[in-house]
Amino acid sequence: MTSRADRLAHQQQKEGGVGTNKRAVKFSGQDYETLWKECLRSGRLFEDDCFPAGSKSLGYEELGPYSFKTREVVWKRPKELCPDPKFIDGGATRTDICQGALGDCWLLAAIASLTLDQRILARVVPPDQTFTEDYAGIFHFQFWQFGEWVEVVVDDRLPTKDGKLLFVHSAQGSEFWSALLEKAYAKVNGCYEALSGGSTTEGFEDFTGGISERHDLGNADPHLFHIIKKALERGSLLGCSIDITNASDSEAVTYRKLVKGHAYSVTGADQVEYGGEAVHLIRIRNPWGQVEWNGAWSDDSSEWRYVSSDDRARLTNRSDDGEFWMSFSDFLRQYSRLEICNLTPDALTGDDYKKWAETEFEDTWRRGSSAGGCRNYPNSFWMNPQFVIKLEEVDDDPDEGQEGCTFIVGLMQKNRRRMRKMGEDMETIGFAIYELPEECSGLRNVHLKRDFFLRNASAARSETFINLREVCNHFCLPPGEYLIIPSTFEPNKNADFYLRVLSEKNADFQEIDDAVESHVEQIDIDEDDISSHFKSLFGQLAGDDVEICAFELQKILSRVVTRRSDIKTDGFTLTTCRTMVNLLDKDGSGKLGLVEFRILWAKIEKFLEIYKDRDMDQSGCMSAPEMRMAVEAAGFSLNNPLHQIIVARYSQDLHIDFDNFVCCLIRLELLFNTFKALDEDGDGMISLSFFEWLDMAML
Repeated sequence: MTSRADRLAHQQQKEGGVGTNKRAVKFSGQDYETLWKECLRSGRLFEDDCFPAGSKSLGYEELGPYSFKTREVVWKRPKELCPDPKFIDGGATRTDICQGALGDCWLLAAIASLTLDQRILARVVPPDQTFTEDYAGIFHFQFWQFGEWVEVVVDDRLPTKDGKLLFVHSAQGSEFWSALLEKAYAKVNGCYEALSGGSTTEGFEDFTGGISERHDLGNADPHLFHIIKKALERGSLLGCSIDITNASDSEAVTYRKLVKGHAYSVTGADQVEYGGEAVHLIRIRNPWGQVEWNGAWSDDSSEWRYVSSDDRARLTNRSDDGEFWMSFSDFLRQYSRLEICNLTPDALTGDDYKKWAETEFEDTWRRGSSAGGCRNYPNSFWMNPQFVIKLEEVDDDPDEGQEGCTFIVGLMQKNRRRMRKMGEDMETIGFAIYELPEECSGLRNVHLKRDFFLRNASAARSETFINLREVCNHFCLPPGEYLIIPSTFEPNKNADFYLRVLSEKNADFQEIDDAVESHVEQIDIDEDDISSHFKSLFGQLAGDDVEICAFELQKILSRVVTRRSDIKTDGFTLTTCRTMVNLLDKDGSGKLGLVEFRILWAKIEKFLEIYKDRDMDQSGCMSAPEMRMAVEAAGFSLNNPLHQIIVARYSQDLHIDFDNFVCCLIRLELLFNTFKALDEDGDGMISLSFFEWLDMAML
């Protein structure tokens, strides 16, 4: 899990240009140029200590150290496998990619699609690498990882069995870019086994930095043709496929010459007039070439005779090259699913394409404070991080009856593959979108509470909650301000997430959270206001010095609260009592006089009232959501990070007893009061010397 400080540091680096494809982050701090030159100088081949040629790099279960599958595995360099190895020979093509003994066909399908666009391929696979000139056994690749490009260095020792590559290999056996690319990707994700199982869209995104959306063609969006056309205008990568129902269907060719279970690319969308009506057409490419659709609107079909000569000349291509047209209605009937990888502005050069506007945020779900679960859990759903998007400009070319603002929301959970070694996998994630209430318009220091979500239905939401790395959906909503709530399905799941919005027009998108403020009412009591009965009681408790120290306070308060059956507590700890004394001790004696003790007593009475009032289930202690509302009732406005600290410091199994409740509120008041006293000019900044800092920290 990343800390807030780590996220802030990342954000500052991004603002300085670090993390772009041209200034990629060095994975594990390894710089390719430095390591390569050092190997050439020393005359040795590179050996990667960060991803060693051993069992830990292979896996943890099926590919673990004592697995049958990893017996007799030998790591060899390409020059030990063939006499004349090539990095790329005559251009990277899909035939360079053959699956081995690893279930990462999803990744290989993405790599194969990558070869269709050499410009994008070169961003991932730097082409100027070789086994001849200045060869040092070191290679490098770049992947997009959760908002930044990462340069990954590997040595060229590859796992083999019986003298053959164990995993990805080229058809001819002498080309190694795909095997080394797979190794670099395994390094990023912790080991080879972490790559087993996944979605092609995950690979698309890590090779382009784009956002991938999936469409079930059996239940297609009524505006899908328009979505496809806009995606093509923006240089998006589009793939489609036909589902298989059993193993024998894989790569089976239908009577219409379409291949089941095979990845096709969508390369065009157009419209022609036919029979007095407008017909939508889709152009599709089979990467195999030759095997083409032979139905309506195929290369030699009769339909082309009845369109205008201009349309015929513009659209037809009568070569057996694997590319063909078909009607959009046939496309929906014949194919099962469509995947669109929407490219971000940095991936598109020149002015050939329209570009999305992109905004991104990194944040966390934390157990007890910001992991509220989905809308099925109304008592905690509101605790999730909240983001507002302001849509002002409608689309330039809206579809009929669809005027509004188009945007895409992508919610991605971070680093889950790397956590498989620790027994963790993908959480089930999704999001909901609400129209922001008018009274909150323009406000950013506000975190909407439980009652709002109980009274208001969502305006839109993710199509499903699912245990994939990313949930992504396409929306078109009227102009306005909308609240986006990302969440795990169940509450109290710890995870880091990355939230992106691509909008057709520029849109203001930012996280909202409560301001950090104190509105605690000061209790002003004079000695004359204190009853004679209380004075008499204080005299009996205080002893000869007529003051109460932390040890005496502990005995007094513990004796009182342990008699109560409506609150759960083992009595007050000495730490809590010292905090109380520190708050109210005006003369630095470390003890409380009569007036100070009476003020403390009033505070404890108020805390007890809040505690019982906010204990909704009458359990005798505070749950994490109840604690959050109780802190607010006590006069404090805190943001998510501070609530995370409270839960981490004062709760036990997400429950806070009365002692910790009081300690938390007293400490908050002490901190606010101390800062306010030191902030003489009220600018929100204070300056402390080292000894002043120690003095404050020791309180």
